[in-house]
Amino acid sequence: MLGRFERGGSGEAVVEYGDSNLRVVRPGRFVRCAVTGAEIPLDSLRYWSVERQEAYADPDAVMVRLRETAKPA
Repeated sequence: MLGRFERGGSGEAVVEYGDSNLRVVRPGRFVRCAVTGAEIPLDSLRYWSVERQEAYADPDAVMVRLRETAKPA
């Protein structure tokens, strides 16, 4: 759950993604999905990559990114 300060602001937030949490660097209402470009409200953000430091709208977007970055066998 995000604190009152972290939810403040309008527009797009800047976030640092950690293993089990995230840190809001610049407050905002949403972040953008790295795959679809959709706005993801901060309170609804559930999927992200620590390695790539990017957010995903849903599990399907995660799978698209994983397929795009998979190394050929």
